[in-house]
Amino acid sequence: MRPKINGSNILVTGGAGFIGSHLVDRLLSEGAKSIVVVDNMFAGSESNLQKAISKGVILYKDDIEICSSLEYIFTNHNIDIVFNLATKALNYSFVNPKNAFDTNVNGVLNLLEFQKKGFFKTLVHFSTSEVYGSAVYEPMDEKHPIFPTTAYAAGKAAADLALTSWVKMFNLDAFIVRPFNNYGPRQNYKGYLSGVIPITVYKILNGIPPEIHGDGKQSRDFIYVYDTIDSIMKLYSVMEAGDSVNISSKNQTSISDVIHKIANIMDYKGDIISKEARVSDVKCHNASNSKLISLIGDVDNTTFDDGLRQTVNWYKENIK
Repeated sequence: MRPKINGSNILVTGGAGFIGSHLVDRLLSEGAKSIVVVDNMFAGSESNLQKAISKGVILYKDDIEICSSLEYIFTNHNIDIVFNLATKALNYSFVNPKNAFDTNVNGVLNLLEFQKKGFFKTLVHFSTSEVYGSAVYEPMDEKHPIFPTTAYAAGKAAADLALTSWVKMFNLDAFIVRPFNNYGPRQNYKGYLSGVIPITVYKILNGIPPEIHGDGKQSRDFIYVYDTIDSIMKLYSVMEAGDSVNISSKNQTSISDVIHKIANIMDYKGDIISKEARVSDVKCHNASNSKLISLIGDVDNTTFDDGLRQTVNWYKENIK
């Protein structure tokens, strides 16, 4: 029997990050008995959890790749459910591909081994649409070929395969959620690990021309982070062990359109710089969310224009 979120003790790995911190907020509102966060702060920030910590959430600044760190947490907290969002940003894999790959694999293997030993009951693992690579056919459903084009995506794909095999071998209760391109408040805007939307807003706010790499026609299926979290809460009780599901909102948009939409929202009339295309950049993401709808019913997702406007306004208020 899968434990209910309400009344459970929950561990969120990578919980100080963009998506993880929003998940923590939602788990609190869903009535979790206690929440423990472990995050190595590679891209996370304690400020993302400021309100959550004031409500009793415990934060460990540590790394799930270190078995002794996980052992300490599981020994000192009676964990029922683990949500695994620990990773290192896609862009990092161009700088240190082996480490990016290792992080995605080793963390999951450690969690699966602790689950096999009975330290917790349910694992919800966050994968990524990047495991599919560029679309072979559209829309991309869960049967789309796995063809990662970066070390980050390859590590995620390997972690997914590990999870499904551990489920079959040891009858574990674990499943995979595969969000497409999340955006919204708290996404990192600093340095080369930043997302395209926050870095564009940051540059415009600071008088720096935004950039488009390649022809700008590469597309992403953007989903507002609150919609992702809402879908995961609804999926939690209905997903079968070992199964995976795409989380998307049919908001396929080219990168060029994204940059120009942000410029229009911010009334920016300056230059937009053209840069060389990035090696291994995914050309097309257009997701099918038919399976998601079959599991949780119709999804009333935020339109990209509305979500983008709310996101830009958040950054305008929070970036100094």
